[in-house]
Amino acid sequence: MTPATAAAASADGLRRAELAAFLRSRRERITPDQVGLPGTARRRTPGLRREEVAHLASVGITWYTWLEQGRAINVSAAVLDAIARALRMDPAERAHAFALAGTTDPRAEPDSPAVTPTVLRLLRRLEPWPAEVKNARYEILAHNTAYVGVFGDPAELEPGHRNALWMMFMNHRRGVQYLDRDVMLPELLAKYRKAMAEHVAEPAWKAPVEELLAVSPEFRELWERREVAPMVSHVKRYLHADPEIGLLRLEHRHMWLAPDGDAYRVVAYVPADDETEERLAKLAGRTALTG
Repeated sequence: MTPATAAAASADGLRRAELAAFLRSRRERITPDQVGLPGTARRRTPGLRREEVAHLASVGITWYTWLEQGRAINVSAAVLDAIARALRMDPAERAHAFALAGTTDPRAEPDSPAVTPTVLRLLRRLEPWPAEVKNARYEILAHNTAYVGVFGDPAELEPGHRNALWMMFMNHRRGVQYLDRDVMLPELLAKYRKAMAEHVAEPAWKAPVEELLAVSPEFRELWERREVAPMVSHVKRYLHADPEIGLLRLEHRHMWLAPDGDAYRVVAYVPADDETEERLAKLAGRTALTG
């Protein structure tokens, strides 16, 4: 066994052990009456028994016992979904269980808790400056009208492609050219790799990387550099497709939506000079007339 294989096996073993301990902790906090089972006067352990969870989830008792023992068995998304419902997990607990199992939650809530009415009002108040809500994976969760006027509408893309990685490397329908593209792309990947360090086994983080590795030689070359970089603000230059708008110099400013745990943030594209501010105002006026 190579060192890399041994490390991967060790990581898998740690995740299985964490999943086993987490399932035991959820099982022990639930009483039989909470799930419609008859209670008994004498129980050696708190909460539900393993056979009761297996019955509620319609899985074999032996298989479920192995799962709680951290054995190397396959856990499908459908089976883990049934177990999560049997154990009455809330969304955060479900997300944790599926991350430990290394599979995607088929019942994941598509709406982000960060996109509240207050945050949407903030996006509107930032007009005519482009603004968006992103999470740690650079997925675009919400945006304002000015964002569409400059960068295009993320809704035109498949849901899995509404992230900065795909839009920078593969989406050629945007209304601007990136004049600093040679700097922006390596920087984006370096920041994503740094953010991904604590989530390397999670499907939601791996999926966009694996897809782009398969379809983009440019992405593959940059990703294999294994560079990392912190989150910093820069002035970046964009050339709008409309010649009457032309050059836009925008500084990316991040406003973190604490105390949310997934690095939700509002990204505002702030004009770096008076000319850019005037051009964004002109673009907003046109959008209002055509909208």
